[in-house]
Amino acid sequence: MNTAVITGSARGFGYAMIKLFRERNFNVVLCDVNKESLEEAKKNLEEMKYDGKVLAFETDITKEEDIQNLIDNTLKETKTIDIWINNAGVNQTNVPIWKVDKKVIDRLIEVDLKGTILCSKLIMQVMEKQHSGQIFNVEGHGSNDATITGLSIYGTSKRAVTYFTEALAHEAEELNTGVLIGKITPGIMITNFIYTALGDGEKIKLDEKTKKVYNILGDYPETIANYMVDKIINNKKNNAKFVWLTNKKAAWRFMSAGFNKRDFFQDDVKKLTE
Repeated sequence: MNTAVITGSARGFGYAMIKLFRERNFNVVLCDVNKESLEEAKKNLEEMKYDGKVLAFETDITKEEDIQNLIDNTLKETKTIDIWINNAGVNQTNVPIWKVDKKVIDRLIEVDLKGTILCSKLIMQVMEKQHSGQIFNVEGHGSNDATITGLSIYGTSKRAVTYFTEALAHEAEELNTGVLIGKITPGIMITNFIYTALGDGEKIKLDEKTKKVYNILGDYPETIANYMVDKIINNKKNNAKFVWLTNKKAAWRFMSAGFNKRDFFQDDVKKLTE
């Protein structure tokens, strides 16, 4: 039986994906820093009547020893790790570069970039020995060089993640590791991530212009996860990239916005706080 590990999977996009892996009879491994959310997610997954184990580990991905414990404890239960998705990340306070506090810069780089690098490094050592497995990193704003005022540090970290992932894919193939590396590009997801900086920290106030764009281009994580998970499971290509919000889809959304109105900020406020 195959095993999927997703970082930052107690809520949001990570949870939406891990739930689908559970439905496909994978062993699933939850990983998060929020113990309360982790326990609730584990309970919900265990109530689903499918084959496979449900494991949950409180993990800080900025700490190498935490990641190693996550890997070791998973392997004790499942013997192999077949899919690893680096999804955990934090948002920044909505201010220009010269007003970003140092602690925000440090935390963003630690989680969004360094955490992805450390997780990839350690799980790659396992998968190289297996001569099999897939590692996917989640892209975000900045991965395609786009710039938005108030998201520049976050965008910098995500642009670095894109380069890192491509470099890892190159090395994995050149050294014949048998491991496939890929990128997930989900676009704009409507979760509490867009409202909070540094995880559960400072609240981010969205202006009306930003809300309008999110209403046109955004989607709930469940919608995007439904598109991504089977593509990941069936992937046979190194350096694969799975994109939800393509340029063509975005253009159609803008053209049809006048008669296809959506309002995530009024219709379903509860979802935004989950």
